[in-house]
Amino acid sequence: MDGGGGDDVRSSIKKWNVIYPVYLNSKKTVAEGRRIAAGKACPDPTCVEIADCCSYLKIPHAIELDKAYPRDFFQVGRVRVQLKKDDGSAINPAIKTKKQLLIQIAELVPKHHGRTKKQEPAASSAAGTSKGGKGGKKKK
Repeated sequence: MDGGGGDDVRSSIKKWNVIYPVYLNSKKTVAEGRRIAAGKACPDPTCVEIADCCSYLKIPHAIELDKAYPRDFFQVGRVRVQLKKDDGSAINPAIKTKKQLLIQIAELVPKHHGRTKKQEPAASSAAGTSKGGKGGKKKK
């Protein structure tokens, strides 16, 4: 019985929309797979960040880390999202299309708590070492 239930869930997830991190990556071109405008996209999003944004937007999602982007097999991972219920109505009334969802996620990813914590120490330490390094080389 449990196996049948798992297959039922898996088959319903197969009908959900797929979001690869490449769709939101501002460092990629449209030919490489970016789906939204470069100005609205964010640099190097991850599946976990996309999934966290989906949960913030109250959209059902599932992370598939074993899947790769077909155009670039080194881009591993994707997120499946459910935009519409079985009757066709939107789960989140503010987000009706996949493109609207991509834009919303791209706005939220830079504000992600893991991303903001990572950037602050790296930026300050890199700035401090580069200033000292440049000054030392010029003096010699």
